[in-house]
Amino acid sequence: MNRPTGDPAHTGPPDPRRVDPRVLAALLDRHGWHRTGGARGPYTRWTPPGPAPAPTSLLVPDSRAFPDCDDLLTDALTALARTAAPSARDILTALAVPSDEVRWHRETAPSGAAGDPAPWTAQDRLRAAAHRVLLAAALAVRGHARHHARALVDEVLVGTPSDAARGLTAFVPVDPGRPVTERLHHALHATREAVDYQRATGRPDAFDTAVAAGVGRELTEALVALVHGTEGAAVTLAWAPAAGAPSGCAARPEPVGFTPGDLPALREAGARYLRAEPSAPAHVTGTVVRLRRPGARGPGTVRLRVLTGTDAPHLHVTLDEDAYRTAVHAHLAGLPLRVSGRLEGRGGLRRLTDTYGVVPVEVDDAERDRLTKTLDEEC
Repeated sequence: MNRPTGDPAHTGPPDPRRVDPRVLAALLDRHGWHRTGGARGPYTRWTPPGPAPAPTSLLVPDSRAFPDCDDLLTDALTALARTAAPSARDILTALAVPSDEVRWHRETAPSGAAGDPAPWTAQDRLRAAAHRVLLAAALAVRGHARHHARALVDEVLVGTPSDAARGLTAFVPVDPGRPVTERLHHALHATREAVDYQRATGRPDAFDTAVAAGVGRELTEALVALVHGTEGAAVTLAWAPAAGAPSGCAARPEPVGFTPGDLPALREAGARYLRAEPSAPAHVTGTVVRLRRPGARGPGTVRLRVLTGTDAPHLHVTLDEDAYRTAVHAHLAGLPLRVSGRLEGRGGLRRLTDTYGVVPVEVDDAERDRLTKTLDEEC
C-alpha cells in the first residue's frame, strides 16, 4: 500500500468492450449514485450523489443484449472519467481490475479542536494502520497462498477520499488477493465477537477460538493502532461485483466497528497472543536497514529486511560486538547478512536472539546494485 495517493489510478476509462454493464450498475449503486427511471427497461440513467449545478447523467444499458451497448458504455465511461464526483475514479478503478474494496473510516475530533493532529499526520497514521490490518490478514492466510498474499499487500492500490484523515479505500485484486479479503472478513467478525464476549464476561476465552478465523497478535495490534486517538473506527468490505461474494461470507458485509472502549480487550488479547507464541530456531538472510547500539563499542541491534528464512518481513536482531561490526561492514558494502538464532514470535516485526554464524552473503554486482538501491529507498 505504498503507491502515492496523488497518482491517478488510470489514464483513461477502461475498454467498454470489456465492461459488463451489470457490474457498472452495481458499482454505481454501491457508491451512492441515484438511479432514475423505471425499474425495468433496456437501460437505466444514473446521477452522482450530492447536489451539483450540472449533474452528470450516465445512460447504462441493462445488458450486452442491448443494441448499441458499446456506444452507450463508451459515452457513460467517458462522462464518468470527466465528472468531478469523488467516487468516479474509484468506480473506474474497480472496472479496470476486478477488486474487492476495503474501506477504513475513523471518527475523529472536529478539525481545529484541541489536540487534533495535523491532517497529514492523521492520514499517515491511518495509512499505516490500514497497511497493518491488511498485512495481518495476509499473514493469517493459510497454505500455499500465504507467500503471494503477503507480497500483494505492498502493491495494493489505495484511493484517498476528500477527507483523507478519516477515510481510506484499498482495492485488492480478486486474483490473487481474494484469500486476503476473505480471511479479513472472517477475522474482523471473530475479533468483534471476542471483544464483546470479554467485555460482557471478563473472560478472554473467545480469543483462543478466534485464532481459527485468522485473529492473532498482528490483527489486534493493528486494530489498536487504527482506533487509538479516535472516537471510533470501522472497516467495511465490498466484494468485486464481477466475482461475487466468497462462500460463507455475506453478500453485503456490514461495517465492523471498534471504539476506544474496546482497546483494553484488544491490548490484553495482543499480550495474550504474544505470551503464547513459541520461539523457534531460524536461519535468516536479509539486508541491514537499521543499526543501533548505545555506545561506540559493545553489542547492538540491527533491523533486517528479510529475504529468506521466515515469513516476517523485518526482524530485530541482537548481536554481540564482533557480529555487530560484521553487520556494519555488510551494510556499507550493500551485501545481505546471513544469521542464525532463535526467532521470537511470528509474523510482523519480530526478534532474533541467541544469534550465531553472522556472515555477509556474496552477490554479483547487478544484485548488489539492486539491493543498494532498495536500501537507499528504505533508509
